Amino acid sequence: MAKRDLTYTRNIGIIAHIDAGKTTTSERILYYTGKIHKIGEVHEGGATMDWMVQEQERGITITSAATTAFWHYNGDVYQLNLIDTPGHVDFTVEVERALRVLDGTVATFDAVGRVQPQSETVWRQADKFRVPKIAYVNKMDRVGADFLACVEEIKTKLGATAVPIALPIGSEDKFAGIIDLVSRKAYEYDSDNQDLVNFTEIPIPADMADEVEIWREKLVEAAADCDDALMEKYFDDPDSVTEEEIIAALRKGTIAMKIVPATCGSSYKDKGVQFLLDSIARYLPSPLDIAHEKGTNKFTGKEEDIAPDASAPFVGLVFKIATDPYVGRLAYIRAYQGKLDAGTYVLNTRSGKKERVARLYQMHSNHQNPIEFVEAGDICAAVGFKELRTGDTICAENFPVTLESMEFPDPVIGIAVEPKTQQDLDKLGVALGKLAEEDPTFTVKSDAETGQTVISGMGELHLDIIVDRLRREFGVEINQGAPQVNYKEAITGTVQHRELFRKQSGGRGKFADIIVEIGPADEGVAGLQFDNQVKGGNVPKEYVPSVQKGFESAMANGVLAGYEVQALKVTLLDGSYHPVDSDQLSFEIAARLAFRHACPKCKPVLLEPIMNLEVVTPEEYMGDIVGDLNRRRGQINAMDSTANGARIIKAFVPLSEQFGYVTVLRTLSSGRATSTMSFDHYSEVPANLAKDIIEKSGYRHGDDDV
Repeated sequence: MAKRDLTYTRNIGIIAHIDAGKTTTSERILYYTGKIHKIGEVHEGGATMDWMVQEQERGITITSAATTAFWHYNGDVYQLNLIDTPGHVDFTVEVERALRVLDGTVATFDAVGRVQPQSETVWRQADKFRVPKIAYVNKMDRVGADFLACVEEIKTKLGATAVPIALPIGSEDKFAGIIDLVSRKAYEYDSDNQDLVNFTEIPIPADMADEVEIWREKLVEAAADCDDALMEKYFDDPDSVTEEEIIAALRKGTIAMKIVPATCGSSYKDKGVQFLLDSIARYLPSPLDIAHEKGTNKFTGKEEDIAPDASAPFVGLVFKIATDPYVGRLAYIRAYQGKLDAGTYVLNTRSGKKERVARLYQMHSNHQNPIEFVEAGDICAAVGFKELRTGDTICAENFPVTLESMEFPDPVIGIAVEPKTQQDLDKLGVALGKLAEEDPTFTVKSDAETGQTVISGMGELHLDIIVDRLRREFGVEINQGAPQVNYKEAITGTVQHRELFRKQSGGRGKFADIIVEIGPADEGVAGLQFDNQVKGGNVPKEYVPSVQKGFESAMANGVLAGYEVQALKVTLLDGSYHPVDSDQLSFEIAARLAFRHACPKCKPVLLEPIMNLEVVTPEEYMGDIVGDLNRRRGQINAMDSTANGARIIKAFVPLSEQFGYVTVLRTLSSGRATSTMSFDHYSEVPANLAKDIIEKSGYRHGDDDV
């Protein structure tokens, strides 16, 4: 693989609400770049990027698939590293980790549905990682399609400066092509023509001439706002501004996230995709255009600048782990600096261990093309790693830096599973381990009280897919329990507590004495907030980490019902030790006992996951749906109207009240309402309900389980 000029590399993703046409658009991009020779359709189960059986059957994307294609634009060849992401909220982690490593994205919208709830979610995720965007308004051939209305919603609902760079010629069944506002050229598409070039240039329709000039002037003004030199030239002589200057200014504004170029098309009808590819080359950034990554040197603690330079020491980020039946564990890597050769060793800065890169691959969906090396700015997959996890930094041994990792939401729903036969017991453990490696929002725990294996995920669909994969990919048939909510515990009061742990059983004994203050963590802090205030060596320094470790491990099981304690502040005030009997384990056990004995005095409460629910419904079903949400302890936050007269209900609803909600909603609305639900926050469970939950858990803690 020859060295490439990074100027012509685009690391891009396609993000959108479910059913906006992301995978269909990806499929057309692969076809028109010559990567595939037959277009596969999502609804027929033949899409290249939806390679999982579950994706093909359900017509949805579950995992983000990566591929590389090449596009010829303006005499240059552009390498597109493309990631197609899911739209369903249960698989939001796939969007999150893809956006972490991408330089630009195509935000796809349904021309009829326009900006929908999940559109806002993925847009916020892209903003979080400072990823520049192009807006692509798809499905212009559908009844009710309106490009400019969608652009207006992008401005009002998403707060983005969306700038049309094209106008549609017709809409609905009359949608024929687009007009490039920069060049003032019109293109008509032939959807029956399956050639790689299926459009012809035509004169701008006479009835659109005035509209084109109005929108072109707005486009040039938006471009001038992004470039001071162009602004001066535009004020002096608007007609002297060239196409190249407009494109350069729009590109500058897009990369700075000041504007979002907006184009349109119908991917299913093969209209507008080539213009979208040109726009990706024109406006989205190369790895050279974006801000450099920052890494922390593991030895010196200094911040290091990570530049896309192939001659510097290698630094890469693992953003996904996948299991392939033929090559084993695949680690997807974004190379940020340097060059990585197959067969060499790298350092995993999290574990501090060296690992060998056995083979490197360029990915095409679930197919691997072997490559000899990967350089800064590229995306690849590697095999041979034993201990890599999602979010790990790998680097040259002489340049031990850690990049900012990725944070993932905690699972909110669980089910108990057990194999149908004893022979499947070991297979189940291996399979669950592999699936947990792949998906950071999927966890597996053994319940110490019941001995059950409990798997947890982001929603009912998420767990449904996991169970289906266990059966099909790993050949494990399981019995599953009813879905259960992942509650958490918190404390609301503060107490001081002394814990004296003394044990003598012949020979050397155990001794630890600690005085601690236990209370709620500061706002915004998750996990254990530990503060050592011991003066004078009453608790030797080597025992303090053991006290911290003891509290951290105790937080896994709260004192009310055994659920995880979300946050805790512990201040170690004083203590004492025995020169012979004290050791690290003694202080760790003392900390765990202190947690057990002090927390019941700290006014512990139970917390439940609260979901952000959005329901889109015709007006006539509003009353029934709102009444049902009130019965489910829902808190209505807003009621909006859409352009086509439907109503949007936004509400916070406890997850425990939402099982089977989709079926109920269908019944209430004669199948005409739709809903999307995502985790929002944890909130205290009302006292009367908390009592029932605690009693049902049957949880009893004692000192013997420490």
